Amino acid sequence: MSDRTHRSRALAAGALGGIVLLTGAGCAWDGLNSLPLPGAQGNGDGAYEITIEMPNVTTITRNSPVRVNDVNVGSITAMRVEDYTAIVTVSLNEDVRLPANAHAKIGQTSLLGSQHLELFPPPDGDEQGTLSAGDVIPLERAGVYPTTEQTLSALSVVLTDGGLAQFETIAKEFNTALDGRELDTREVINQLETTVSGLDDQRADIIAAMEGLDRLARQIDEQNDTLARALAQMPEAVSLVNGQKQQLTTALVSLGDFGNKANQIIDAGGGQDLVDNLRDITPVLEGLANAGRDMTRVMSSLITFPFPQAGIDNFLRGDYANLYIHADATMPRLAESLLLGTEFGNRMAGVEGYLGLAPNPLASADPFSLDIPRPDPQADPYAAPDLAAGGDPAAPGPDDPAAPGPGGGGPDAATEEAPR
Repeated sequence: MSDRTHRSRALAAGALGGIVLLTGAGCAWDGLNSLPLPGAQGNGDGAYEITIEMPNVTTITRNSPVRVNDVNVGSITAMRVEDYTAIVTVSLNEDVRLPANAHAKIGQTSLLGSQHLELFPPPDGDEQGTLSAGDVIPLERAGVYPTTEQTLSALSVVLTDGGLAQFETIAKEFNTALDGRELDTREVINQLETTVSGLDDQRADIIAAMEGLDRLARQIDEQNDTLARALAQMPEAVSLVNGQKQQLTTALVSLGDFGNKANQIIDAGGGQDLVDNLRDITPVLEGLANAGRDMTRVMSSLITFPFPQAGIDNFLRGDYANLYIHADATMPRLAESLLLGTEFGNRMAGVEGYLGLAPNPLASADPFSLDIPRPDPQADPYAAPDLAAGGDPAAPGPDDPAAPGPGGGGPDAATEEAPR
């Protein structure tokens, strides 16, 4: 068999094998991207898959890289559509560690580079759990970075229909307005900076004032009915004040006269003396002020003695009340209560309290039995008694009827004249 025959058979066998392969693959053939590429990240041992719900996949395809901090850590293994939402399945290397609430966005490697899928922790820093196989990143945590086409389209809108051509006119008019007024403009800017700085320093007070205004507004809103009634009664009050205008004027004039008189009194009496008197009376007034509450309570108790007013309100349940008092006025009880510590209390507590006070030994003495010395009849009755000689200034004179002796009316004389 010739070499040409062997070559023909090999070509036929290869063609047959290709036909069989294509027939076995059937409609699953979507090009080379439908097959796993050798050497792609996320295909090694220990790799795990997660699912991402994307609002838009733009031009990204299968086998596109998956990055974390600009490092390839996996690849896209499948994409499908469910209810107008793109479901992207990615395979990550075993050593990739991300929080369970990670975010995903489709970005572009460079201005004209390829697209990739970027995974990153939550921007607010609130990381929760660990991303593991089978987890799903929902639609609210997925998105797309602006593409080059979107950026150029937005720039074209600004350059054509965005009014960029008017910047030259604005700059020219601004320069014309500031020409020759640079110093004034600088001063205005400095004052504006001072004002803004002051407002920034008072920011807390301004916020507190606004909160206070808010509370006041709420209170006014709650008192709308009361304010309405007050405004309705305001004309009557104004009319009443207008009718009392003469009396109010007279009161104010009298108050002014009183002030003038007070000034005259202060000037005539010396201002320093008045100040000293007021300073001296200050402690007294302070004491009265401190005792004011207690004084009012005592006064209220004096009116209803011996029961306080608070007790009477609870005790008296009608128009009348009966009071029964059992008073023990015996000597021992008085000595232990009202007369305790006094001379009467000590005396009434002993035998004298039961038997009475002992009589005074001199209370019933006979004045005629007293041994009183007789005065000299030749002596001057009006002369002062000789105390040195033992005279008694209280002794009766010679003509005293009570004096003893012949000339007096003493007991001897009564005895001698009795027989006559």
